[in-house]
Amino acid sequence: MTLAHWVVGEGPAMLLVHAGVADARMWTREVAELSKDHRVITLDLRGYGETPLEPGAKYSDAGDVLAVLDELGVDTVKAVGASYGGYVVQQVASRHPERFTRLVLICAPTDGVEPDDALRAGWAEEERLLEAGDVDGATDLNVRNFLGPEADDETRELLRTMQKRAFELQLPAGDVDNEEWPVEPEKIGAPVRLITGAHDFRFFADSATYLAERLPNAERIDLPWAGHLPTLERPGDALGLIR
Repeated sequence: MTLAHWVVGEGPAMLLVHAGVADARMWTREVAELSKDHRVITLDLRGYGETPLEPGAKYSDAGDVLAVLDELGVDTVKAVGASYGGYVVQQVASRHPERFTRLVLICAPTDGVEPDDALRAGWAEEERLLEAGDVDGATDLNVRNFLGPEADDETRELLRTMQKRAFELQLPAGDVDNEEWPVEPEKIGAPVRLITGAHDFRFFADSATYLAERLPNAERIDLPWAGHLPTLERPGDALGLIR
């Protein structure tokens, strides 16, 4: 299956992979600027935006991303991944490190780190709301949990739209088999920028700490103003973070 994807601009390839509460629309403002000197690739993973998710599907998000790069003839790429998208990028880069010139991981989880109690409580509340059929309630919960205090009303509405779309695609699909490739930080030799937000769940800062101790070439940036999605919360600062 080919993911819905878009290519804008000319120059060195740059891949942007969205968060698990969003889709490719989270990068709209960045694409307009980055495409002036990059070939910018965005995509919707299965069950997000314009990419469907078949009931009982057996697939790999990492494999899907690699297939898009192959289809586009991209041999090497700079990759930016937000949250779950950053986890997918780690999986691909662990298996094919030679294809990545630089990584930017924004509030990304990783293997080997346990979620904190607050994040577990958020997941439990989301599950309770969805089991009760309250999709709007679960959507609003995630907007509150995953946007920091700098986000404006327009940003909150955009995230609400993207998250609700994901629920609309994923809930009817039921249980699916998404194979996760192992993350092996020691194999990723390209420079990696790790970005975290002070208003985010502790798990994501713990993940960045774990990665910083194991990646051969890591840079850590902690943002005192940010929640989980800093490129949405302060779009004006986003280019400086991900270029």
